[in-house]
Amino acid sequence: MFLTRMFLNPTRVTTKRMLASPHVAHALVMGGIPPGSVPGRILWRIDAERDSSRLALYLVSPGRPDLTGMVEQVGWPTEATWETRSYDPFLGRLRVGQQWRFRLTANPVRSLSQGPGVRGKVLPHVTVDHQLGWLLARVDRIGVSIPRNGLGELQVGVRGRSTATFGRRSITDDGPRRDRVELTTATFDGLLQVEDAEALRHALTHGVGRAKGYGCGLLTLAPQ
Repeated sequence: MFLTRMFLNPTRVTTKRMLASPHVAHALVMGGIPPGSVPGRILWRIDAERDSSRLALYLVSPGRPDLTGMVEQVGWPTEATWETRSYDPFLGRLRVGQQWRFRLTANPVRSLSQGPGVRGKVLPHVTVDHQLGWLLARVDRIGVSIPRNGLGELQVGVRGRSTATFGRRSITDDGPRRDRVELTTATFDGLLQVEDAEALRHALTHGVGRAKGYGCGLLTLAPQ
């Protein structure tokens, strides 16, 4: 597995299109995966500082990406391009009891029952409390717990929330089709403790929740 970071140029027209449409972003990211690469889940996330002056793309992939074309469209071609490192040494060092800072941009949703035998309707969680509840309901399967501070408060919060509406083109049996997609996201920052290292490795390399193709699900860790 590989972890890549690339800084984006926010003044470029294509970067603005990328930020406005996860569908455009997905196409650009997948354009950096060479044909014949190791098959597997591609995870990505765009992080922005609060003033949006510094943007970074984070990418986890089974094979080494080639972001040359992406740099020409949304990056800084005359500066350092991107940095890719093997993820495996870090993944192998995860141990029960370790504590890490984490960040996760996710698509918190719930399924509303439509009756017996009918697929539930997927609806987004739109409040901070419900979005935090969505995350806390998943910490066991991720293999972590969220510590509390000296006041007994869970050390996690919602750093940012957004809803994007964008077009998506697809090919059906009846020909080309264009749909409108609404994507609600929440970015969580906090502190976690490792409870099951193997489950956490799976979450780090396979993602958390839905809409992974649209920049959701990538969990990253950093030292405290």
